[in-house]
Amino acid sequence: MRQNKINYYLDIAEAVSGRGTCLRRNYGAIIVKNDEIISTGYVGAPRGRKNCCDMGKCVRTELNIPRGERYEVCRSVHAEANAIISASRDKMIGGTMYLVGKEASDGSYIKNSNSCSMCKRMIINAGIKTVVIRDSATEYRVIDVASEWIDNDESLEGIFNY
Repeated sequence: MRQNKINYYLDIAEAVSGRGTCLRRNYGAIIVKNDEIISTGYVGAPRGRKNCCDMGKCVRTELNIPRGERYEVCRSVHAEANAIISASRDKMIGGTMYLVGKEASDGSYIKNSNSCSMCKRMIINAGIKTVVIRDSATEYRVIDVASEWIDNDESLEGIFNY
């Protein structure tokens, strides 16, 4: 049986995640528009800097920093950011980002995976319309960026609660 197009692109993003250099979690991202892959990105240190896998340590793990917190401590650039950096904005506008995250320790899919707040802002500014996130080998969530990340602006939660 022929695989559906969404899982086809998610499989490619998963293959891209295999290049990741993080000792905790590895993500792969691809940006697609008009059925053409515009760019890919994976988690890794900035070009020329040492990767955590090469150093054999993760500062976030050493400091016991929970998932979703203190990303400024991390050496890596996120997969979404690397995919956006590698594409021109005119090609990304209206496109779809496919995202797969896996635990480095056992290769399992990251539960309730999502882009961090900084990557969400970059995705919005890049003009990407949809983000598809893999939950299992065949299951995924489709996020409409406008309604879920722009109209429902999580960064405003609690700001005006004095």
